[in-house]
Amino acid sequence: MSVRRNLGVLATAASVCVFGISARSALSQPPASLPTSGLTDTPVAPPNTDAMRLAGITKDNSREFGSSPDDPGPLAKDLSPAITRAAVAKAMRKVADWQLAQSQQYFTVIEPTRQLDGRIWTWSVLYTGYMAAASSLGENQYRDAMEQVGKGYNWGLRSMTPNGDDMSIAQTYLELYLQDKQPEQIATIQTALNNILAAPRVELGTNQKIAWWWCDALFMAPPTWARMYAATGDTKYISYLDEEFVKTSQLLYDPQAHLYSRDATYLDRKEKNGQKMFWSRGEGWVMGGLARTLEYLPKDDPARVKYETQLKEMAAALAKIQGADGLWRSGLLDPNAFDQPEISGSALMTFGITWGINNGVLDRKVYTPVVTKAWAGMLKHVYADGRLGDIQQTGAAPSSFKPSASYNYGVGGFLLAGSEIHKMAATRHPNK
Repeated sequence: MSVRRNLGVLATAASVCVFGISARSALSQPPASLPTSGLTDTPVAPPNTDAMRLAGITKDNSREFGSSPDDPGPLAKDLSPAITRAAVAKAMRKVADWQLAQSQQYFTVIEPTRQLDGRIWTWSVLYTGYMAAASSLGENQYRDAMEQVGKGYNWGLRSMTPNGDDMSIAQTYLELYLQDKQPEQIATIQTALNNILAAPRVELGTNQKIAWWWCDALFMAPPTWARMYAATGDTKYISYLDEEFVKTSQLLYDPQAHLYSRDATYLDRKEKNGQKMFWSRGEGWVMGGLARTLEYLPKDDPARVKYETQLKEMAAALAKIQGADGLWRSGLLDPNAFDQPEISGSALMTFGITWGINNGVLDRKVYTPVVTKAWAGMLKHVYADGRLGDIQQTGAAPSSFKPSASYNYGVGGFLLAGSEIHKMAATRHPNK
């Protein structure tokens, strides 16, 4: 194994940027602090101290999100980067099967003393990957595992007034409902979303946080609302989605860089080289969220073109800074600060770009080379046993991590990307 560095709406008439006013003018005064959501680091504290990084790794590992051993063994030598159905499926199964063996025992666990709970966002992102893999590969074992998750939790959530992170597990419930049409599969999430609809809305320019105040939420929440529309046909869920998405975009989207700040406390944060700080997994959350929202958005939704435009703008910006190895670093505009590739962000961005190609939003000739390079790059971080390495621990900003670091949400992103690449392969080489 080569030596690698160990650590190293939207339909509003007032829009003047892609989704409206600029992030700067959207704030009457930037909040001095924002509470954490899920397991991200506190945004107001310096995000990259060794103490915080090591504490985060210890916490992630203790909660069974993954592991980062000193000796993970050799890298895989049996995977081909060819964009064929057989080659892509082999890589997906290798990673998915290893992760299932590691994690399935924790899927339906709630153990407060160990802070274990399979309903939180780190797990729900993995579940989305298994649902995608089950569909693209026709693997019933992955779908069956996800059905057991839903039944194990009685199709429930951590909260009946869930934030984006806590409603994200319902994406899997809703996808299963769209196949099975069993009312109990969506009863809880529908009640929870209706509770949100009945509550007062928070507008920009106040001292209160908007619903989706951090960019990660755009992967967790909008796809849930879009799937609820698909399950019910009720456009009230799309209206809420569009209204809240525009607020997040106005607050965090940089109309020059065509990238998102992680939250309002990052609007002025700089990298060591003086460039604005944009976090790879944060952009991945948005790219993946756009794709998963568009998948179920009504074709005639007046906001649809705005989502597609933003996907195009972000894809173009990310393609320009893709690494020579096909991957992106955790700090997108300062790749030398943490020079190892980061797989969770790379996978989610690749998923968004590939979805855009497959659905006619992005130019196939322009972006297929981007996807091909990215997939080849990711496969170089799969170990012989199926471990997917170089995944940054939970956080909110660029950081260092071990080459062996493997976490469930990163595998979810990899399976989402692989599923779309598998679809791409079917159109390019239908007989392979």
